[in-house]
Amino acid sequence: MKDLTIALPNHPGALARMGEALGRAGVSIEGGGAFVVDGRGAAHFLVADGPAARAALEAANITVLDECEVLIQRLDQDQPGQLGKLTRRMADARVNIETLYSDHANNLILTVDNLARGREVSQQWERDRIEQQLARERGNRDQA
Repeated sequence: MKDLTIALPNHPGALARMGEALGRAGVSIEGGGAFVVDGRGAAHFLVADGPAARAALEAANITVLDECEVLIQRLDQDQPGQLGKLTRRMADARVNIETLYSDHANNLILTVDNLARGREVSQQWERDRIEQQLARERGNRDQA
């Protein structure tokens, strides 16, 4: 999966043009968001085929500012504080989170300044998450 950073004009139809260009190319948007900051449109969208998405957008004269790999992280939605705990681990590992959003499957999508170190944190988080989940299940069985 790739995150595309896209510059969009701040006027009606800009997102429609972008979505139409991707649709014509058969590129599905898997997650992301668009924002206006200081009068400028900026979007981050998750796609499976970054080069095809970039080509489609550029053919439609839409500016792609960046294309990068992402970390895909699952949070336990029923456990409060997950976002704070994960982002604290990233910060403690000196990984700067540059973009954060959700995909359509409710996974957390992150772009970071140090992908290798971010992956290490992400993989350890996933191991710990599974371990904690198994411990909760064991506890529930023991109480039954």
